[in-house]
Parts: sequence; C-alpha cells; structure tokens
Amino acid sequence: MTEDRPDSDQRWDGAARGETETERLDRNWSSLLQELRVVQTGVQLLTGLLLTLPFQQRFDILSDGMRTVYLVTVALSVLSTVLLVAPVGMHRVLFRRHRLKSLVSAAHWSAYTGLLLLGLAMTGVTTLVFDAVSSMRAGLIAGGAALAVVICFWVLLPVWMRRRPRS
Repeated sequence: MTEDRPDSDQRWDGAARGETETERLDRNWSSLLQELRVVQTGVQLLTGLLLTLPFQQRFDILSDGMRTVYLVTVALSVLSTVLLVAPVGMHRVLFRRHRLKSLVSAAHWSAYTGLLLLGLAMTGVTTLVFDAVSSMRAGLIAGGAALAVVICFWVLLPVWMRRRPRS
C-alpha cells in the first residue's frame, strides 16, 4: 500500500500518529481484516444461496436471458468470494516472512476488486429477483438502479472524497 500513497501521507502518519512504517502497516492490516470480517459472511451466504437456486422448483421460470444473468451472477459471486477470502491465504503463505508491505498492498487490491465484483453480483441478484417476481422489464430497471447505487457509493463517492482537500 505504501507505493500507492504520496510521501506526504506517509509523513503525515508519522507526524500525526507517531507511527513507524511497520506500525502503520500493522494498523492497515488490522483495518483491512476488520473490513473483510464485515463482508465475508454476506458474500459467502450470497454465493451459497445462488448455488442452490437451480435446484428450486421455480428456477425453470427463468428465460434464457435470465439464465445467462444467473450464470454470470454466480461467476461474479464466486470470484468475489475468492478475492475477499484471498488475503487470508496470502497471509498464511507469507506468515513470518517479513512481507507485510507486500501483503497489505496485495490484500488491499484483492479486497477492493472483490467488493466491486460483489456489487456486480448484487446487481445480478436484484435483476433476477425482480424478473422472477414481476417482469423482465422490472428486473432490468431494478438491476440498473442497483448498479447505479453501487457505482455511486462504492466508486464515485470515495473517489470524490479522496480528491477533496483535507480540512
């Protein structure tokens, strides 16, 4: 993560928090693990639910187009699960290797990519549910709205906040 941040931010951490680089990396790793704890259970439940759907009686009401949406959604959810759990595997492989800087950076990108894929999977699930309960048109509108919300709150708002000057 260090290579992603301007030197001024690293100096700020040292001055404002009195942290060494190792202490900052430890704090970043702990923060990342806490965030992953919040999201992992949900993404795993979503993936499990999606994997059971073809075995339900009403699954056959899906059109060919919605079956494609379903398969893409399953793939996105599985990939999201893999990426959101990957930092644990990385940690196990790198444990006691003094590679915390590499671990934090790789886990950061894995988690963020996993979140984006989770947002796309949630969009697919929204589309499927609205299609099954109402109509294909309602499914597409709801899916588009879900995608817009994910983009606004998980991409645009954080980018806007990041670019704003500190107060």
